[in-house]
Amino acid sequence: MRRSDFDITDKIRTTDAIDVCDEVVRLFGRLFPKGHPRTLERAFDDLSKYYHGKHPDYHPCDTEYHDIQHVLDVTLAMARLLDGYQRETRDEKPLTPELFTVGVVTALFHDFGYLRKRTDRKHKFGAEYTLTHVSRGSKFLLEYMPTIGLKKFAHDASVIIHFTGYERDPSTIHMDDPVMRRIGEILGSADIIAQMSDRCYLEKCHDRLYPEFVLGGLARRKQPDGKIVVVYKSGMDLLSKTPAFYVNAMKRLNEKLYQAYRYAEIHFGGNNLYLEEMKKNEVHIIAAAKSADLGHLRRNAPRTLVKGVKAYPETLVIH
Repeated sequence: MRRSDFDITDKIRTTDAIDVCDEVVRLFGRLFPKGHPRTLERAFDDLSKYYHGKHPDYHPCDTEYHDIQHVLDVTLAMARLLDGYQRETRDEKPLTPELFTVGVVTALFHDFGYLRKRTDRKHKFGAEYTLTHVSRGSKFLLEYMPTIGLKKFAHDASVIIHFTGYERDPSTIHMDDPVMRRIGEILGSADIIAQMSDRCYLEKCHDRLYPEFVLGGLARRKQPDGKIVVVYKSGMDLLSKTPAFYVNAMKRLNEKLYQAYRYAEIHFGGNNLYLEEMKKNEVHIIAAAKSADLGHLRRNAPRTLVKGVKAYPETLVIH
């Protein structure tokens, strides 16, 4: 049985930055035997420091859904899709070691906007940045990329991160370089297939994503006339609407991100393990939604937050 803290192959621990880094570096070395993975290794090390509160400027991660496991899972998926892209026989321009690295680094920090600065006196929880986390991450990448020797790609990275957000239609994201645009589409695809193939996706949606939606202003929205509309009244209500999200996610993957997920088939040599696990979760979700029974949610998702860090107020009720 697949373990909850491992990837879709049950071989790589997605709660461990070192394990994921080793696999990404292995793929990098296979594609670029003469390339140097030092920048990749530096980025993984930096990410771990930021998320675990070991950087003087930022609090540790306190979003349990958008935690380090999610980020590492997306990054692993990103590297695999880039590997498939590079190995496919086609007329498209191949990747360089630098472009592969830019894609991976952007995946590593695609949700960085949830982290709070230590000087933040306005927000108590990272989830309060839900509606602005992509733009905050974009700004961070503009500043961070030059520090790891990727200054000339800083602007591109700050743009392709928007392929992971839903506040902008991918068709409105302008990229001069078609290869860089494809990297953005791959990034947006990795973000979707990684989280929706997570073994504990249902449990995380109910227990963790719903509280983030409440804090981030997505569970209830204020209309122009001032009326408050309840979008998700509970964790179970969010789950009941998740099957529809699967339909929309596949539409986005196919029509907006141009089936970049198919590069996983090349990477794995035939089957798309991400889609297979997504399908299992879809069947599981439909059964849970129909019964409205929490008995379907029996898996224990890994805890990755630093000891003592709270993800949301204790007064927040999830049911």
